[in-house]
Amino acid sequence: MKKIQMVDLNGQYQSIKEQVNSSISRILDSAAFINGPEVHAFQQELESYLGVKHVIPCANGTDALQITMMGLGLQPGDEVITADFTFAATVEVIALLQLTPVLVDVELDTFNIDPAAIEKAITPKTKAIVPVHLFGQCANMDAILALAEKHGLYVIEDNAQAIGAKYSSADGHKYVAGAMGHVSATSFFPSKNLGCYGDGGAIFTNDDALAHTIRGIVNHGMYERYHHDVVGVNSRLDSLQAAVLRAKLPKLDAYNEQRRKAAMKYTQALEGLTNLAVPKMGNACSSICDDCDCHVFHQYTLRILNGNRDGLVKHLNSKGIPCGVYYPIPLHRQKAYLDSRYNEADFPVTNQLVEEVISLPMHTELDDEQITFITDAVKEFIADA
Repeated sequence: MKKIQMVDLNGQYQSIKEQVNSSISRILDSAAFINGPEVHAFQQELESYLGVKHVIPCANGTDALQITMMGLGLQPGDEVITADFTFAATVEVIALLQLTPVLVDVELDTFNIDPAAIEKAITPKTKAIVPVHLFGQCANMDAILALAEKHGLYVIEDNAQAIGAKYSSADGHKYVAGAMGHVSATSFFPSKNLGCYGDGGAIFTNDDALAHTIRGIVNHGMYERYHHDVVGVNSRLDSLQAAVLRAKLPKLDAYNEQRRKAAMKYTQALEGLTNLAVPKMGNACSSICDDCDCHVFHQYTLRILNGNRDGLVKHLNSKGIPCGVYYPIPLHRQKAYLDSRYNEADFPVTNQLVEEVISLPMHTELDDEQITFITDAVKEFIADA
């Protein structure tokens, strides 16, 4: 059996090696390293894939979130509601812009932001909601968009973990993750479902005026060289990363399908075990199935219900099986984001999840032998616990 990795980037690279290497050589020969033809071609191809009018590439996913909020004209003191159970980048940019982060609880089954908690947190100062499509499936966008319309709020989708996922709306339409809110931000960090070989990110929107503003912001506020019309930053996707993403984008649906198949095999092996909860589907599908497209499994995350999650981490590591705990500390307890407004009683689900969750290896190169070895190790621990 080949070595088990949390993410097997080298194995994936081997299947696109010739195309990637050829593109990189072409860029090196042309010296078009910034805003070159590869970047513009990738932008157009991603617009077509997502079905959105505007994709604005940038340097990374965190920048994408910050630039989005700058583009919307949010002002210091404006409140932005987001999930307590997620990576810090989402709240980090809110604080950097001197906006007021408002953290709320999440749903137990899907790990995504709870619309009821959002509604409870809305005040006259609230200006935006940032649903994070965590681990590969969309938050409850029907409820979130309804709240936004009712209260006149922006919806900024944090789509760093769910690119390629679909969302079946109550109106019968099927939408692509990142194409439902006013604007969306994503990351192309190497471990993402669509990842480059360095840092990269992008912003999506159907709003022409907002897209124009954002295009200036990413390039020092310039629309014409040396004419700075808005306050901007330096955040551009380089051509080498765009070339990698161009090689991967046509394979994204196949990559996501490979992840779903691996997830289905995990679930078939582990479902029904005492003191263990497998991932739940929160949209059109009640469980993982052959034609499911609402979850792209950036992570395959279990909940260990007997209080011995850390014991399972040690057990798996002792067998050479990597795993991850995403996330071990809720944002409202992080030193940088402590706030007297927060009450522990408002975060029962998040406080439970940080003690229970564990993510198993998940990538496009997982094979049946590895999955069997991993699930046998989990079952061995659960049986002995």
